[in-house]
Amino acid sequence: MKKSQKKVLAVASGGGHWVQLMRLRPALNGCQCAFVSVDEGSRAAVAPDKFYRVLDGNRSTKLKLIFVVIKLLYIVLAFRPDVIVSTGAAHGYLAIRLGRLVGAKGLFIDSIANAEKLSLSGELAVDHSDLVLTQWPDLSDEQRIYYRGSVL
Repeated sequence: MKKSQKKVLAVASGGGHWVQLMRLRPALNGCQCAFVSVDEGSRAAVAPDKFYRVLDGNRSTKLKLIFVVIKLLYIVLAFRPDVIVSTGAAHGYLAIRLGRLVGAKGLFIDSIANAEKLSLSGELAVDHSDLVLTQWPDLSDEQRIYYRGSVL
């Protein structure tokens, strides 16, 4: 790794969150990247970059979330990212919170599926991220939540 090369931890749960994160991948060229998601099958999509699999947990599966936090803490401490980028959901919010332990900046991009209001993770990320982006102009307040276009 070159000294000036930023380390980016890119985090998303499965499904549409992962698809949106993969759409952002070209923007990460020139960075040392590691990816985190819930589906082992996603590993091939990011090769040769590092990939970490975590359990699929959410607010309805609190016990799983405890294991997700432990694994994300390990990943953050081992990889020591400069920036954490997430397209959601709980996994990304939690990674951004944990990233503060190593001084990582946090970028949370709320899913395009959230057209009427921010997701719960997006709402929580507002107070803990350096930048929160929405993919819908009507959800931007241009003070804490910004619209800069759509990922899709």
